[in-house]
Amino acid sequence: MKIDKTKIRLIAFDLDGTLTQHRESLCALHREVLDKLSKKYKLLMVGAGQARRIFNQMEKYPIDIVGNYGLQYATYNEKTNDIDIVRDLQFPTEREKIEHRVAYFREKYGFTEYRGDSVEYHSSGCITFPILGTKAIQADKLAFDPDRTKRRAIYDEVCEAFPEYNVFVGGSSSFDMSPKPHNKYHALDLYCRENGIAHSEVVYVGDDYGRGGNDECVYKADFNYFEIDDYRDFPSVIKELL
Repeated sequence: MKIDKTKIRLIAFDLDGTLTQHRESLCALHREVLDKLSKKYKLLMVGAGQARRIFNQMEKYPIDIVGNYGLQYATYNEKTNDIDIVRDLQFPTEREKIEHRVAYFREKYGFTEYRGDSVEYHSSGCITFPILGTKAIQADKLAFDPDRTKRRAIYDEVCEAFPEYNVFVGGSSSFDMSPKPHNKYHALDLYCRENGIAHSEVVYVGDDYGRGGNDECVYKADFNYFEIDDYRDFPSVIKELL
């Protein structure tokens, strides 16, 4: 997309599938590109996972991090070369009700065989419905629904069953859920309001912009958006801002 570079103040990024392969470290080339961008713009990570996990995966790259869909916020401390957690919200979960609803979908769609736990609970209040279980074999997870067709077919129904959550088609075989109103749009909008930045002054870079993706809410909003379909294309996608 073509944008007016002179108006951009902030570039916000997803991590997995955008800057890195899933759960892999930040490569030297992409680190170099971020270094160049940081000389012109404020950089921000906006992730689904915990800020500490994102920071470690990026091998302690000096950047502020929004984690857990905005439930967590960490700033980079140049003196300690570490991050300081300045916001860490946690919401209670009604486990009995959640597990009852998950069991309904397992019975209805034949997801009754799984390894480990049927539901994964996170301290933030986010939850994961791992269709193959929390201890599923990685090869089975990757083969289950690579194009997300199976999960998108029941996505609306899952959303309706969990009205208190934002629901995402996560990973290769899960549904991820965050307590409403927390999602990446809400997190980025809050960051902008707290820092006096207009949406028109922001570029978001993400790969998960399709139906049910956790970047979709940003993609459909009024932020400038750069689409990533292969994380290895990041330097070429962003080159107009360099």
